[in-house]
Amino acid sequence: MIEIRQAKTKTDYLLIEHLADAIWREHYISIIGKPQVDYMLGKFQSAMAVENQILDGFEYFLLYFDGTPVGYISIKPEVTALFLSKIYVLSGFRGKNIGKTAMRYVEEKAKDYSLKSIRLTVNKNNSKTIKAYEKLGFIKDGAIVIDIGNGFLMDDFVMVRAVVY
Repeated sequence: MIEIRQAKTKTDYLLIEHLADAIWREHYISIIGKPQVDYMLGKFQSAMAVENQILDGFEYFLLYFDGTPVGYISIKPEVTALFLSKIYVLSGFRGKNIGKTAMRYVEEKAKDYSLKSIRLTVNKNNSKTIKAYEKLGFIKDGAIVIDIGNGFLMDDFVMVRAVVY
């Protein structure tokens, strides 16, 4: 059974930090390299960073499969779109409809906020994930390069999908 619970406590934030460390080291080192992964985990995925993002309007949700925490999502309502900042699932739990269930949840949240679309960014070299988003109806809507400090850049595609009411 898949459950989605809003992250609200420091314990939740530490769990997200732990999940991020496992997921990011496995998935992103081959795409952006270990130094950038280490930097981004500290800057964006630490318990303190999660807490600060929540104070800035982001919402975090933990994903559970049969009671086991297996991933997380983060969203932020914007003027016309819901920004899907993060959606991550441990590799050993992929293929169990967790990601699809999470995406349905994200779409429901977009509807709750009366938003027209879901927007996300994805690394240009993350081809497997780009294909997964395209299967879910997302289309590329430009590119963005962001200087995240310490000599690192995020070189991403922006992808969007209309919310179906």
